[in-house]
Amino acid sequence: MTAKAFLDVETSATGRRWVGPDAQSDRLAEAMVQQTRLPLPLARVLVARGVAPDEAARFLEPQLRDLLPDPHRLKDMAAAAARFLRAVKAREPIAIFADYDVDGGASAALMICWLRAMGRPATLYIPDRIDEGYGPNIPAMADLARTHRLIACVDCGTLSHEPIAAAQGADVIVLDHHLGGETLPPALAVVNPNRQDEDGSLGHLCAASVVFLMLVEANRQLRAEGVAGPDLVAMLDLVALATVADVAPLIGVNRALVRQGLKVMARRERPGLVALADVARLDQAPNTYHLGFLLGPRVNAGGRIGAADLGARLLATEDAAEAAALAERLDALNTERREIENRVRDAALAQAEARGLEAPLVWAAGAGWHPGVVGIVAARLKEATNRPAVVIGLEGGVGKGSGRSVSGVDLGAAVQRLAAEGLLLKGGGHRMAAGLSVAEDRLEAAMARLSDLLARQGAGVAGPRDLRLDGLLMPAAATPALVDDIDKAGPFGQGAPAPRFAFAAMEVTAPRRIGESHLRFSFGDGIGPRIDAVAFGAFDGPLGALLATPGAGRFHLAGRLEINTWGGRSKLQLRLEDAARA
Repeated sequence: MTAKAFLDVETSATGRRWVGPDAQSDRLAEAMVQQTRLPLPLARVLVARGVAPDEAARFLEPQLRDLLPDPHRLKDMAAAAARFLRAVKAREPIAIFADYDVDGGASAALMICWLRAMGRPATLYIPDRIDEGYGPNIPAMADLARTHRLIACVDCGTLSHEPIAAAQGADVIVLDHHLGGETLPPALAVVNPNRQDEDGSLGHLCAASVVFLMLVEANRQLRAEGVAGPDLVAMLDLVALATVADVAPLIGVNRALVRQGLKVMARRERPGLVALADVARLDQAPNTYHLGFLLGPRVNAGGRIGAADLGARLLATEDAAEAAALAERLDALNTERREIENRVRDAALAQAEARGLEAPLVWAAGAGWHPGVVGIVAARLKEATNRPAVVIGLEGGVGKGSGRSVSGVDLGAAVQRLAAEGLLLKGGGHRMAAGLSVAEDRLEAAMARLSDLLARQGAGVAGPRDLRLDGLLMPAAATPALVDDIDKAGPFGQGAPAPRFAFAAMEVTAPRRIGESHLRFSFGDGIGPRIDAVAFGAFDGPLGALLATPGAGRFHLAGRLEINTWGGRSKLQLRLEDAARA
């Protein structure tokens, strides 16, 4: 039997059914309040995350020392760290081959900064997205092997059998998190929590976290010899950025890494991130939203449509002037990327709608679509439909695409199976994201098969209509202190969504359009204080017209509470996501 809709909202302004906490969750939240004296809204959030009352204190104050796994839990870790240290001590030439996204750039920067602190240089190599594609390639690896004794492949390499075999004369270590195949490449060490022979308990780590664990092990081996290694805590800002930007779930140690990394980032000690925050006009302590939507896309912009190594160079530099120049260039590239993305997004959405948005897989393909934006457009389609999405650019009879998944559906495994079955030229990834290459004449068959594989995992069963809420709030209860309390349950992001609350029968006043499509207004119940609200993109859909209509009556409002900082002033606001007539 379907539970009653929250506030009786069966169909909201955006066409969704509101779903609130069930009776059991309510009872558990009340019990937690009695045992812990925590505010009820925070107790609801903890219950939704499966936190028991006796675990609440530890959950709200996660300690990295308690949650950081022993690096030796990952196979080949000891061998990788030992070979890495041997190269450092012997002053052997070291090359770092990295992916061109934020995770790859941050992983490379971690190694470069650690080596710099040890007085050792390193060669950075990041392949061009268009000319070379993802991961190690034979010419590049053979060339690096001629002048280096050790090559570290970060955020790539797990499926690169032939390119790694081509690195004759050099040892190769792989530090990756993408799904592994049945056999491993001929590297000296392959450290990857998503190897087939791992237990999967650390499969949520991004590549930068894997690199960080190797550096933890390297420091441990140095301490055993009486030598102090570089300060790893100061490098957690890079791990936090990579974790959020790579859409890794913010659970377990990831949550602690990001939380501590945000504190490090707030100290503004890394020139590259300081310059990037300044060009993004970030004037407050960073949070996961800023990492995912302001900083991450700018770091990514170089790999998408510019020089592939710009992001890694920015994150690794110690020179403030160089950092400012790189940040300005990346900011300009990000603006250009957005323009390209908008054109591809409109075409992809129209094509996907014509094909139908109710299938287990939403996909689109087009000639000349820039390979640097197909992943972002896939993410937009996924967000709009609550289904895995794949977007492919076609050129010369070959399609190069990228996909994004939804919670509970392992896209990387399905894509890898497709590649093993011969329907793809190449494919791989992890649970939430994947890349692929496909012959144009096999495109329809490949997407049909992928849709079938994803359907078996439950894709397409949960529609986009349900909006899950953490409870009901009165305006008088919505205070900056409550936001501070709820933030203790964060950081929020993939796998740990920010709490979303409803306000019932609110009066909307002073609605006004901001920019092309955003809406600002205030609301209240006539008893408590009025609260400011913002609805981004409201006029791109039905929310803007509904709430901006004079004398439209009262509304149920749903969204996330936050502190808006502007011009040095901070104020509570609701980031509106949905509304319904009361």
